[in-house]
Amino acid sequence: MDAGCLAAPGAFNALCARAVARAGFRAAYVSGAATSVAAGVPDVGLLTLEHFARTVREVSSASGLPVLADADTGFGEAEMVRRTVVEYARAGAAGLHVEDQKFPKRCGHLDGKELVGVDHMCEKIEWACRAARECEAARGFVVCARTDARGVEGFDAATSRARAYVEAGAEMIFPEGLISADEFSRFRAALSSTRTRSGRPAPYLLANMTEFGKTPSITLSAFEAMGYSCVIFPVSLLRVAMGAVARALEQLRRDGSVQGFVGQMQTRQELYDLVGYVPGTPWDFPA
Repeated sequence: MDAGCLAAPGAFNALCARAVARAGFRAAYVSGAATSVAAGVPDVGLLTLEHFARTVREVSSASGLPVLADADTGFGEAEMVRRTVVEYARAGAAGLHVEDQKFPKRCGHLDGKELVGVDHMCEKIEWACRAARECEAARGFVVCARTDARGVEGFDAATSRARAYVEAGAEMIFPEGLISADEFSRFRAALSSTRTRSGRPAPYLLANMTEFGKTPSITLSAFEAMGYSCVIFPVSLLRVAMGAVARALEQLRRDGSVQGFVGQMQTRQELYDLVGYVPGTPWDFPA
């Protein structure tokens, strides 16, 4: 993250993670929204830590990439946040983000969210950072604090909370629901002199490029120019995939055949190549 702005496409399963790596990306992201809807449930915190950790493990193992993972509200109070860091690190994650919403949480681009108190969130961050320091598997683990305050208490409250979260130990801040490039730039400026506990002159910043939400489309190069370290594309690949699935099913139901869309499919050989399989030879598990 110290060498430019990192793009992290959301991988909703292991096969998608392999495709992300093959496409040349240097990181992958595990989205709480994508993990939830891929399991057939809404993104309101219904799935367990074990379910999320399994997805993290599959994405990390299949891709071989550094993985940043969504931890929603931490699956509970401070003790559970600590356990989440340990479980995610053991599953292969390079970092996670935890948010300051009350449970049950909502998608960051929906209205009606409620926030926990600043002290409550800071306690979660402190426990997460202590777990990252003490867990052998978590060396170099990045604790990112997400604030949803922009849509609840306003922009100034979001920057105030972010500074408090950095003081509590967060090395990265994720401002959710900003509504313009100007706000992202102003947010960066507001935290430019907020030194992290590790001595960085300012925290890493993460931007969320989800579609159909409150944030307009902004390019990776624009975020890099503003000083952001990472941009996630959390549900983009799942939306593309499910859009194709819905169209194919409609055509199959109408025509009774796949011939009309077989040209849009990944071929058998392309699928074998993606998973590294050569028929008749032993398959090696990813290192």
